[in-house]
Formats: sequence, structure tokens, C-alpha cells
Amino acid sequence: MAPKTLVIFDFDGTLASSVEWFYGVLNEVAQRYRFRQTTEEEREQLRRQTPLQILETLGVPKWKLPIIARHMRSLASENLDQIELYAWVGGLLALLKGQGLHLAIVTSNSEENVRALLGRSAALIDVYESGASLFGKSAKFKRVLKQLKLMPVQAISVGDEVRDVEAARRAGIDCIAVGWGLSHPDALLAAKAGALATTPEELTALLLAR
Repeated sequence: MAPKTLVIFDFDGTLASSVEWFYGVLNEVAQRYRFRQTTEEEREQLRRQTPLQILETLGVPKWKLPIIARHMRSLASENLDQIELYAWVGGLLALLKGQGLHLAIVTSNSEENVRALLGRSAALIDVYESGASLFGKSAKFKRVLKQLKLMPVQAISVGDEVRDVEAARRAGIDCIAVGWGLSHPDALLAAKAGALATTPEELTALLLAR
């Protein structure tokens, strides 16, 4: 991979432990918007599916996605006390910033929620692109590049979902996938992530070796 000057992070499931919260409210949201509720066993299978496969499994039409996403962001705002930033995140962001890197966050969550959870570390982020739709992250990546006047080859993204890997590819950006989030490591490798980190230490090493 070419030397990088920008790291673009996903937030939920990558920097914040929001997956457990997500599944905790999923069936309530399913009942409200009339799609399939799931069991814990079924959710493990969902981790191995692509975004389109997940929508088909749950019976969610694409036209409902913006409505559901807005509702999830609102719920996250109400339940911020149930979502925590991973303990290692502040140190990693400070380390990368100290090396002169640009940092960005592209997320489906709201900027307000992300800043609240980041706390003092929020000031380390150069660009926030929030409210990304399920299939709209690649456009957000391109907006970050444009704002910072960088080329795709100068950036690397870090995310926990198959859609993060796919969005990075569409934007021409190298991608590191992390194995502790929403998508199973097998699914991330099948999506052809550039690299897979299964621990924060592995992620740090991959970013420092950029």
C-alpha cells in the first residue's frame, strides 16, 4: 500500500461498542417498522451476510432505510449512556495525529452523538461526515478527500462492516477491516478487505506500517 496521510474511521462497532446496543433495540425497531425480528442465533448468521442479503433476510425494503436510519440515530441520542468508546481509541487517535496524519470519521450516526462519545478526542478529528446511508459511504469518502485536497491513494479507511469495505473500494481507497464489530471476519475477508485486524494492537501496527 502507498504511504498514507489520511485515516478515515467508521464509528459504530469500530471505535465505539455499539453493536450490543444495536441488537438490544433491533427487535423493537423491527416491530415498529414491520420487518422480521431475530434471535441471537440468527444474528450470528447475519454477521456473515452482505448488506443486501441482510435486507432480504429481514424483509426490509430499501425505501424504508432512510426512515429507519433516522429513528436509529434518535434512539442512539437517547441511549448514549449505553454506548461506550473503546478505551484504546483516544490513545490511538492521539498517536496518529502526532505523526502528522489527517483523521476523519464517516458514519451513519450523527456528528453530535459521535462528538459526545469521543469527548476530548473529538478535537483530533479534522473532518466529520455523518448521516451516511447504508449504500452512501463511498460518496462521503470522496467528500472527505475533496475537503482535504487529497487523492484516494493517500487515504486508508478503517471499518467493521462489509459495506465499509465495499464503499472504500468504490472510492478507490485502501481498507483495513476490524473483526470485533458488526460483520464477521470471514465476511470481511470475502469482501476482499485490504487487511484484517482482530485486536486493537493489530490495528495500531497496521496503521503505523502504512
